[in-house]
Amino acid sequence: MTTYALGDIQGCYDKLLRLLDRLRFDPARDRLWFVGDLVSRGPDSLATLRFIKGLGERALTVLGNHDLSLLALAAGNPKRAGESSLEPVLRAADRDELLHWLRGRPLMHFDERKGFALIHAGLPPQWDLPTALSRAREVETRLRGPDYADYFRTMYGNEPARWSDALTGMDRLRFITNCFTRLRYCRADGTLVLKEKGPPGSQMPGALPWFALPDRATRELRILFGHWSTLGYAAGHNTWALDTGCVWQGRLTAIPVRRQGPGEPISIPCA
Repeated sequence: MTTYALGDIQGCYDKLLRLLDRLRFDPARDRLWFVGDLVSRGPDSLATLRFIKGLGERALTVLGNHDLSLLALAAGNPKRAGESSLEPVLRAADRDELLHWLRGRPLMHFDERKGFALIHAGLPPQWDLPTALSRAREVETRLRGPDYADYFRTMYGNEPARWSDALTGMDRLRFITNCFTRLRYCRADGTLVLKEKGPPGSQMPGALPWFALPDRATRELRILFGHWSTLGYAAGHNTWALDTGCVWQGRLTAIPVRRQGPGEPISIPCA
């Protein structure tokens, strides 16, 4: 049995099938880990959701920012109302079933046997593994609860920019959400720099890639993540970045995940 971690799909369903053919994926034997952003911008978010949901326990996905945007739009937040790629999902006969399934996905997964964590974007330097898992569960509990629509109405925003144990309510949940689904850069004190989206070297002074901070509490933890298409595939600091910009006509990438370490990346062109 092989477990493969895959980069952001973003509705590129046909490219996903091509990559699985390249991997010789056998659903009776193999497992798939997705770093989130299953939907949005690509040509077939609906087929992508149906396929991955249909894999059942053979697939595991964490939530990305575009997945949350779909859920927010469905819950009545109009911020992404102009995103036509999401309309087929919202009009689908099985819409409610798909959205309920998506709301039940985690923000973070940790496989103790393999020794790997799976997230979409990043972690602030103050959080160790138990803390990160606990913070993820706070948001997951809200997403799966009866008042999830209230969360989505006020989910968007860049503040607060720095963690404090004293944070409460939506300020606390928004900071946690922004780390797991939007973070690329932060300062040494853990202040999030969410407006920076370019590759390392293009950012403002004082901002560093979240994974490169020398005092990061999770520096001994092996982490797989996506979200950062301008970074591309990158391995370093005990992290592996898997978003290689498929929806931007880049590549779609997977790596085998093994306890002794990940294998070499396998990718297909998406142009």
